[in-house]
Amino acid sequence: MNHKIRAWLQNRGNALPLEKKLSRDAIISLIIHTIFQFGASMSGVFLNLYLWRLTHSVVVNGTYSIIVYILTPIGFAIGGYMIKKKDRMVAYRLGIVLIGLFYLSVSIAGERLVDYYVLFAIFNGLAGAFYWVGYLTLMYDVSTEQNRIRYLAFNMMFFTAATLAGPALAGFIIRLKEGLSGYTIVFSIAFIMFVLAALISLKIKASSGHHRVYYLKYTGLIMKKKQEWLKALFGFFGMGLLQGTMMFLPNILLFKVLPREDLVGYLGVLYSSLSIVMGIFISKYANAGRARMYLTISTVGYLVGVSCIIGSLNVWSVVGFMILYSIFAPLQGNTMTGFYYSLIARLPLKGELKVESVVVREFFLNVGRVISILALITFGSDLDSGLIPWILLLAAMTQFGLIWSIKNR
Repeated sequence: MNHKIRAWLQNRGNALPLEKKLSRDAIISLIIHTIFQFGASMSGVFLNLYLWRLTHSVVVNGTYSIIVYILTPIGFAIGGYMIKKKDRMVAYRLGIVLIGLFYLSVSIAGERLVDYYVLFAIFNGLAGAFYWVGYLTLMYDVSTEQNRIRYLAFNMMFFTAATLAGPALAGFIIRLKEGLSGYTIVFSIAFIMFVLAALISLKIKASSGHHRVYYLKYTGLIMKKKQEWLKALFGFFGMGLLQGTMMFLPNILLFKVLPREDLVGYLGVLYSSLSIVMGIFISKYANAGRARMYLTISTVGYLVGVSCIIGSLNVWSVVGFMILYSIFAPLQGNTMTGFYYSLIARLPLKGELKVESVVVREFFLNVGRVISILALITFGSDLDSGLIPWILLLAAMTQFGLIWSIKNR
């Protein structure tokens, strides 16, 4: 499969100018991330449902996510230090291994996961942080200003394809087995995927220039001097205000109106397919000079989606909401990431702040996520209260702030 993906990407690039073609390391990074995401999508989607099946508590699920998002910036800061003093691949591979061990532990713990869910959340937050700080840094390194939009679009397409296949297979396995044993099988398969991703990562060599200075403590001063960077960071904070609830609530809502894990997984195939189509569109037609227009379109799309569930939470309203979210979330995410990476190159020290930029971005993003989940727990812990659509509507309206946070290039 790895050879087929690599050959397809190379053939896609044959007719392109040399500067827009993807490098060998860029292609390998896409392969690794696809395998990793296949395992993560199998396990991550159903981890929330697993907790829900065991507790039927939005508070427990929300608290778990809050702990993960609080620990993630700390893990990013530690991982950033590893990257500066060692190499990006050290944090990256450590993250893959730790996430693999996390899901192996979940498989072993079984139903006792609920008794130790705080410790599992801490483990998950740190492990995920090491992976993502390594991968986000690697994404910057293996792409250039000339091919970054194309690389990000392919990244999103493969990421989504893995997200398409993973939940469908997991839902089928869980439905096939009685009780909660199917979840254990799913988490075990995810562990194998992470081991495979770690082995393939050995094909990417370490970067040069180790033992560099870690400038994290100076980022506050840079924010004061570079208002454009600070505004972009506030944009990610706003992005987190919607992402926080959207990373675990939709599957709970789907399971409430359609109480079958396999159908939740199959609907995930539909959502991911729509995101892939959007990714293809972005890769062909996206223009960095239209960033604000893309953010405006995505925000309006969110508002239309939320309007589907105002007044009624049923199968059709929830599915309609998720369809629109799946179409417009990739447009927003790709636009913000592409703009931010171009901004990193314009910061002081000419790219030496890429690690610090990724760490600080994650802090702002996760503060937004935590605030949104706290609001959900406080006002919407009862799924039958009718307040959840209004909480999501308020979060969707905050996305207009992203338009202010960036400027067209």
